Amino acid sequence: ALGAIPKFGEFMSLTLQDIGRLAGVSRSTASRVINGHASVSPDVRRRVEEVIERTGFTPNAAARSLVSGRSGVIGLVIPSNVHALFEDPYFSRLIQGVSGAANDSDLTLSLFLFQNEAEEAKLYPRVVTSGFLDGLIVTATRMNDPLLARAADDDIPIVMVGRPDALSISYVDADNHGGAMQAATHLVGLGHKRIALIEAPVNTTAGLDRLNGFIEGLAVHDVALPPNLRAKGKFTALGGYEAMHQLLAHRPDAVFIASDTMAVGALRALAEAGVRVPEDIAVVGFDGLTPATATTPALTTLRQPVAQTGRRSVDLLNRLVSGEDGPIIEILPVDLVIRESCGDTATAIRRSI
Repeated sequence: ALGAIPKFGEFMSLTLQDIGRLAGVSRSTASRVINGHASVSPDVRRRVEEVIERTGFTPNAAARSLVSGRSGVIGLVIPSNVHALFEDPYFSRLIQGVSGAANDSDLTLSLFLFQNEAEEAKLYPRVVTSGFLDGLIVTATRMNDPLLARAADDDIPIVMVGRPDALSISYVDADNHGGAMQAATHLVGLGHKRIALIEAPVNTTAGLDRLNGFIEGLAVHDVALPPNLRAKGKFTALGGYEAMHQLLAHRPDAVFIASDTMAVGALRALAEAGVRVPEDIAVVGFDGLTPATATTPALTTLRQPVAQTGRRSVDLLNRLVSGEDGPIIEILPVDLVIRESCGDTATAIRRSI
């Protein structure tokens, strides 16, 4: 039989020994139940779990860590400017996906923001190499980022959001290369001949993959990308605005813009110049983060599954922490969402409003 359950005010002072006493078992047996050991009879497990449910007992996190060798805490590292973090809808969706998956896995998520290399060098040893974290999810890194090499050297499980450029690290990424090829095929299929590109920065693997994918997609259809129809956009609306002004002098009839944020600025530049979209120029973006109602006309884009990418990064990290050998790699598909900026919505197979 179960022991007498304490009054509500006494719950906070309960120990593992108290749980064992109330369930009529030893402290070590109660500990085995809490830590999921198989060597416990169904009847004993039921009694201990009933006491825990009735008392609302929460095991001490430090004690559980000593038993399991795990803290139950994972880190999400975003080594980028904090101002950009709160401006860009990508990060809010990614954090939503990571935090949701962490909650589902009963993990505590710690967010680490590094604004510069000096801050990174100061904060990293204190929070990452202290043994406080079971593993790390790292995103928004530049190529040859020393943070990745440093974390790999510390032998902590790591999953990167986005393709790493060199190190053998587990990662989850959207199909940036394949998506950009889809954009090229779509524009060629609409009959466009002078197809331009506003590039994302190629010091990121996403920018590089979108560049190469678009060029390869055009080449499949024997279409070249002349140097005067390429401009750099910096992943910002202002960058897209300036890049579009640079391209206008060369009269493209279509343009692939390697991020929706840049596309917002480019559409503004086209409107100011009196260039009609899609009558004079067709526009395709990439990311699927900007709502259809946020641009005029509504933007055709390649939509990447950002929240799902965040969730999958936690799943991969759990597998590594549990002892699975890496690297583990997942590439998630992107969807072509056809809207008014290409002028062919009447024949679109997929449409989003």
